[in-house]
Amino acid sequence: MTNPVPPIELTGTGTHFPPVAALPAGFADRLARLCPTVTEPAQVAEASRDWWPLAMHWSLQGQVPQLASVVAHPSSSEEVSGVVRLCVGEGVPLTAAGGRSGVVGGSVPVLGGVLLDLTAMQGVVAVDSGSGLVEVLAGTFGPDLEITLRDTHGLTVGHYPQSFDIATVGGWVACRGAGQYSTRYGKIEQIVAGLEVVLADGSIIRTGGFPAGAQGPDLTQLFVGSEGTLGIITRVWLKTHPLPAAEQSSAYAFASFHAGLEACRRIMRRGATPAVLRLYDAAESQRGQGGDGTYCVLLVLDEGDPGLVAATMAVVAEECAGAVPLGPDPVAAWLHHRNDTSALQALTHKGYVVDTLEIAAPWSALPLIFDDVRQAMMGVPHARVATCHLSHSYIDGACLYFTFAATPPADEVDSTYVALWNAGQRAVLAAGGNLSHHHGIGLNRARFMAEALGSAMSVLQAVKDALDPEGVLNPGKLGLRSPFGEVGWP
Repeated sequence: MTNPVPPIELTGTGTHFPPVAALPAGFADRLARLCPTVTEPAQVAEASRDWWPLAMHWSLQGQVPQLASVVAHPSSSEEVSGVVRLCVGEGVPLTAAGGRSGVVGGSVPVLGGVLLDLTAMQGVVAVDSGSGLVEVLAGTFGPDLEITLRDTHGLTVGHYPQSFDIATVGGWVACRGAGQYSTRYGKIEQIVAGLEVVLADGSIIRTGGFPAGAQGPDLTQLFVGSEGTLGIITRVWLKTHPLPAAEQSSAYAFASFHAGLEACRRIMRRGATPAVLRLYDAAESQRGQGGDGTYCVLLVLDEGDPGLVAATMAVVAEECAGAVPLGPDPVAAWLHHRNDTSALQALTHKGYVVDTLEIAAPWSALPLIFDDVRQAMMGVPHARVATCHLSHSYIDGACLYFTFAATPPADEVDSTYVALWNAGQRAVLAAGGNLSHHHGIGLNRARFMAEALGSAMSVLQAVKDALDPEGVLNPGKLGLRSPFGEVGWP
């Protein structure tokens, strides 16, 4: 069975946030009768953290953000239902977790209680090859799903996030993730066909399952991106594609990021959807794509039916006619190192504050966001770098992905991190961008939710109150009210 991968070494079992309430008397014994549990301190501490970059600094100080009181390992939807009923009945916080590869503290049990580890629920249940649908349990890791589909059925989901090796299907859906080939295959919300969800009252429901259905509001999309606050996703139906018969790639050098943006916009507006369309600013082109710091590299790759691939790449070549062609080698180099995160751990050990901020916006807003966000971040004391690339494109807009770093004194790590996020995220919102494209909200972005949603925040809160009136499911996240008190961060 595939297991979660630790983000960095953990040197102790302390907590960064203040202690939380203990479990009710006898609760742990009642929970253990429902499914296997773990209370050993080191294992609980490991399960209580994810890949949130700020919390990596705390790990090196022997702390996790907060400790769960107990970790539950259900192996069926019925066991999940039993755990949910018990937690709701006794008023104990319940935080669902899968691969724990998130980078915003989404699976951290910030108010204690039970950490519901879903990774015992792994495996492909069924494949409808004629319709191209796969039924898979939520705790299944990406490589296990793809190997089964490719080797046995000649199919692929086409969803390859950077965290592919260490993330689960349920996590993809709960956090509204995006794969690096999303321009061809879609983000996870376009890939999901249906869900099985355990609600806060313990009932098990199924949503979706029909192509282009019109049965009232799309309840599947209500739970996609809800990050465990509205229900626990236990089973997923995903759309698949035949394995690609052809692949082509090329790279181009643009004199400016704005020129590259315009080329990407024209490609998408013409209806071409190459699987990969990634544009790097001059600094990132120099750092990772072999540039000299004077030009911006665009990587393009497409796969699928030979005719479609040829037509797509022909459109790309026409719209990049003013750029310098670099051939396929830069794409091959990117494919080789695209999921390497070792630099994050190395810089964290050196005391750097490092993180990424990814957002989505209409094409018309992207040039201003590109300029304003980098300027805002570099205005924060101790900031060293703020760079950007375009990572996912659509007919109406795209995702910009900012990477930033700072070198504050040791006692200013937390405050510098918060200041960088405040500067960058609010610059995005002011310039017409959104709060997140695929990393989600979790704890780190919760403070921006009311600003981003405006008056619609009350609608989200009303949905939460209706589906989880006791507020037990993943409290402290998405900017929603919590009956267990405030997290106290930032």
